[in-house]
Amino acid sequence: MKLIIQIPCYNEAETLEVALNALPKHIDGIDVIEYLIINDGSTDKTVEVAKKWGVNYVVNFRNNKGLARGFMAGLDACLRNGADIIVNTDADNQYCGADIEKLVQPILRGEAGMVVGERPIDQTEHFSPLKKKLQHFGSWVVRKASRTDIPDAPSGFRAYSRNTAMRMNVINEYTYTLETIVQAGRNKMAVTSVPIRTNEELRPSRLFSSMFGYVKKSMLTIIRAFMMYKPLAFFTAIAAVFSVGGIALGIRYIVYMAMGQGGGHIPSLILASMLIIIGVLAGVIACLGDVIAANRKLLQEIQFELRRMDYGKGHEAMKQEAEVKDKDTNTNKDVVYYEEHSEIA
Repeated sequence: MKLIIQIPCYNEAETLEVALNALPKHIDGIDVIEYLIINDGSTDKTVEVAKKWGVNYVVNFRNNKGLARGFMAGLDACLRNGADIIVNTDADNQYCGADIEKLVQPILRGEAGMVVGERPIDQTEHFSPLKKKLQHFGSWVVRKASRTDIPDAPSGFRAYSRNTAMRMNVINEYTYTLETIVQAGRNKMAVTSVPIRTNEELRPSRLFSSMFGYVKKSMLTIIRAFMMYKPLAFFTAIAAVFSVGGIALGIRYIVYMAMGQGGGHIPSLILASMLIIIGVLAGVIACLGDVIAANRKLLQEIQFELRRMDYGKGHEAMKQEAEVKDKDTNTNKDVVYYEEHSEIA
């Protein structure tokens, strides 16, 4: 069983070595542990620090592409190098590296394909009271949208099985954390969480630098994901609201007409007509969206099969084949660089 730990990095030269030193070198049930960083257009010595430390792979972006694209590019590189399990952690050492062993256990036992680390949010001292409330609220919204029981949805400390990683698609360019949970839950993937520990803050959060911006982008991400995976329910609800409002105003106008007072309520009739038209259009969009969602599922299955052929077999499958054929497998100890052209768009 091969584990690759990936770390997205953007100007993390000051904290990266601390995070790397905390990563485990051995885990029971894992044969090989390798390390990968995604250099998201860093202008400091992030790559030099990683190379000196001895990471196995570097995915290199010439310009900053954002956390979501870096995450997907990292998954791509991990899968191409035979990872059976992929763990994503942060370069600021906010997560306890030793807890990676806890994170991979549900996957090793075959209980889950995605495991999210649950931080002790209420006990985290460097989280402000408002941030704690927003974290809880955001996680509650994601639980409702995804139909999963993940108490800490924004956590970036996660483990993915090979098959689950091959099914991941991130459309949002801001972050992957919320969208991937909604996607996994709506596609009925096995998702669970385990309690983890956090470390003292080494630098301020870059995702949470603007509270209003964070909330706005997070809500838009959740709404967009819900529209993609449940368009029929989403647009039917909108259609119902507008249609009921239009019908209510229409009935009101009819009542006034019966009383001989309809002449002064023409604007209500116009508004009722507009609301009903909007409701009908939303209903049409709901039907079209449902057809598109069904088509997306078929395309995702095709994409999954294509990825399986493209990425090849994982380390565990190759190891089993090697045992049957009685052949040795060679491990390349050099750092492998993936330049920008190899990223997943």
